[in-house]
Amino acid sequence: MFFNIKLKMPFNNSISKYDCQYVVTGFFLILVFIFTDLIGVIDKEYFYFVPRLISDQPHRIFSSILIHADLNHLLSNLGGIIITRYFLMRLGIESKIFYFKFILICSFLNFLIIWFYEKILSYFNIYPNYAALGFSGIIYALFGFLLLTSFYGKSYFLGKEIGLKSNYEVQKMSKTLCLIGLIFSFLPGVSLLGHLSGFIAGCFLFFI
Repeated sequence: MFFNIKLKMPFNNSISKYDCQYVVTGFFLILVFIFTDLIGVIDKEYFYFVPRLISDQPHRIFSSILIHADLNHLLSNLGGIIITRYFLMRLGIESKIFYFKFILICSFLNFLIIWFYEKILSYFNIYPNYAALGFSGIIYALFGFLLLTSFYGKSYFLGKEIGLKSNYEVQKMSKTLCLIGLIFSFLPGVSLLGHLSGFIAGCFLFFI
C-alpha cells in the first residue's frame, strides 16, 4: 500500500529583521494621509500625478504614490503591503532594503511606461487629461515581480543578494491575486493604466 504524504516546508511568519522596510513604508503612507486628509496642512493637488505637469514638476513622479483619495484607498494599499510582505517572507527574502529600492526604481520605471503610452496616444492626437495617485501601482509591480519569482526564484536584485526561492504555494496565490486585481482595475474610478503599467514594470524589474 502506498501513502501520499504532502510535506510542507516550515514557515515562520513572526517578526523578523527584514520587517523594518515594510513598517517604515506603511507608517510613512499613514503619516502623509494624516497631514493631507486629517489635519489638512498639505494640499494633495500639489502631489498628484498629472502628465501635463511632470516636465515642470518632476517631484510628482514620486510624490503621487504617497497620497491617497480616502481612507479606504489607503487601507487597501496597506493591505497590499501586508500581502507582499507575506509573499516575500514565504519566498525567503534576505534583504533589509529590497522594498525601498524596489519602490524607488519602480516609481520612475512606471512613469516611463506611462510616458511612452501617452506619446503613442499623442501621435494620434489623443491627449489624456487625468490625475493619478496612490501606492497601488507599486503593489501591482510587486505582484508582477513576485509572480515571476514564485516560478523561477531570484537570488540577486541590482547586484545585491535577496535570496528569493521559487514557491508553488505563492505561485498559486499570486496568480489568483493578479487575476482578481485585473478585474478590479476595470471598476469606475480605478486607474487601469496605473495598475497595468505597475505590473509591467514589476515584470521588467524581475529580469534585471
